[in-house]
Amino acid sequence: MICHMDRSDELIVEELIVADEAARLRLDKFLSLAFRDYSRSFLARAIREGRVTLGGRPAKPSLLVAPGDRVRVEIPVLVADHLEPEAIPLEILYEDEDILAINKPADMVVHPSRGCARGTLANALLHHCRSRLSDINGPLRPGIVHRLDRDTSGIILAAKSNAAHSRLAAQFQERRVRKEYLAVVRGAMEHDSGEVDMPIARDPRMRARMCVRTGGRKAISRWFVEERFARFTLVRVEPHTGRTHQIRVHMSALRHPIAADALYGGGEAVTMEEVAGRRGRGSEEPLISRQALHARRIRFAHPITGIEMDLRAEPPEDFQRLLKALREAGR
Repeated sequence: MICHMDRSDELIVEELIVADEAARLRLDKFLSLAFRDYSRSFLARAIREGRVTLGGRPAKPSLLVAPGDRVRVEIPVLVADHLEPEAIPLEILYEDEDILAINKPADMVVHPSRGCARGTLANALLHHCRSRLSDINGPLRPGIVHRLDRDTSGIILAAKSNAAHSRLAAQFQERRVRKEYLAVVRGAMEHDSGEVDMPIARDPRMRARMCVRTGGRKAISRWFVEERFARFTLVRVEPHTGRTHQIRVHMSALRHPIAADALYGGGEAVTMEEVAGRRGRGSEEPLISRQALHARRIRFAHPITGIEMDLRAEPPEDFQRLLKALREAGR
């Protein structure tokens, strides 16, 4: 999707072309998918300030984009040069002197990056642990061993010491960490289980996306049907590799994109109208408005003691609300 990009010390200047799968998204939503490190409110303000043009003309955040539209963006490069501790509540699933496990909420970035210097998991960890965190990944990623996408909820591990960090990272590298996700996908899965073995690479048309592509990095996901509904399926997915957006890309490649995953064809949200199969104007409040993906379980060896760890976290309220609606509609 990117046609031209020019970087300076102060501005990012990009010209984007709207792809077919982004048709009829609001302009601010479209940009939030293309610039994942920036908040939607920040991008909406940039649109109102005239930093974004559509077809060479100023636009409004609510304008719907169409395939082939050219969007030019000029936004500041916001890079954090240090990390501030922030008293952000965390749901701690496990903690000892070496590691901790957090049930990360949706809409939380894991560590600071361009356009997002505050409100991240790293800011919260720094406050909670009082600076006693590993520094292997530098001062802006204290304790961060692995990541979850911003809008994916669930279990994420952090390390307090460099020794714990190194040994955990080795387990991830050697694929000895076993992860389990829950996802609500669109459509009825034909089989009860299956394996996706498709290489993943950066999508050359859109920087924010990954795609199945020959020559990409090997990626394997195994999936199992948990529950079936009229127009959706609840699946358990066990990734055996750790590629960016792996589950989202693989489910989309199976033509069963994750519900409310606008980046990969799952739509912006799921409403009760859709669950019930009613034709409406989409006026109802969404049941969920982020990808219905939750990291439910993780198994690994404690990096210091060697004890086998098995941690679980139930899905958050929006995911549960979607499941409740699907089950009631099914009855």
